[in-house]
Amino acid sequence: MASALVLCRFLHFIVVLMLFGAWVFRPLLLGRETSLDQSLARISRWLAAVALISGVCWLLLITASMAGAWEAAFDPATLRLVLGSTFFGQVWRWHLLFSGLLVAVLLSPLRAHLPLRVLLGGLLLATLAPVGHGAMLDGVEGRLLILNQLVHLTCVGIWLGGLMLLVMILRRPAGYPINALLLRFSGIGYLLVAGLLITGLINVRVLTGAFWPTPLFTGFALILLIKVALVAVMLGLALFNRLRINDREQRLTTLRKSVIAEWLLGMGAVAAVSLLGTMPPMIAG
Repeated sequence: MASALVLCRFLHFIVVLMLFGAWVFRPLLLGRETSLDQSLARISRWLAAVALISGVCWLLLITASMAGAWEAAFDPATLRLVLGSTFFGQVWRWHLLFSGLLVAVLLSPLRAHLPLRVLLGGLLLATLAPVGHGAMLDGVEGRLLILNQLVHLTCVGIWLGGLMLLVMILRRPAGYPINALLLRFSGIGYLLVAGLLITGLINVRVLTGAFWPTPLFTGFALILLIKVALVAVMLGLALFNRLRINDREQRLTTLRKSVIAEWLLGMGAVAAVSLLGTMPPMIAG
């Protein structure tokens, strides 16, 4: 049950983050309408459908976990109890509503309305922030932790979504100013990295009571270390690509592989986060 929950969290986080990030990055990366929009629209419909299905599965898994039996996941009375009487359920009712609305919008003529897509994607992201460790604290501290988590998820989503767009462009680069796009992406990337680092450090400090949990190679601290290592390699690849922007000899194949590797590493970091969300943080002292 625990493994299924981690897998479900990972899948749901990935699709929601990439949906929101791609829609935010689309006008920042490409001002004019291109053939990319048709591919992005098709991918968005699939990702939104996966988000809705995995969101429902997450609810069922949480219900089974709370009740201690798989059968409870399909018991209407138990589901109503979880949705109405737990913090997770109260947040998740809204999350599933936004997810259903997003699927409906993407299947209607309103799918071309980017601000509406960004709004619904942002609401989906916002209702992910209180889930997991975001609900550990009460009062003002708890709300500030949720806000910090929301900023962190926003930075992650825009970065991953932007990388997905770059991968799509580099698969068919004809007609695109690749150097200009990379410069634009890296310029926004500096802000995203700063946001990731600051909010990540705040999360660790608040959740563990220390700047880094100990022992270093056990449990929560080990998974956190793996996440940080993956992000560090991502940053290394991003810096490598940034330094070679003006290299006219740079081959598109090498660039494409580098960006895909960075994107996959980002997914690996989200997988680590999905596991971290199911583990109790180690509190200093």
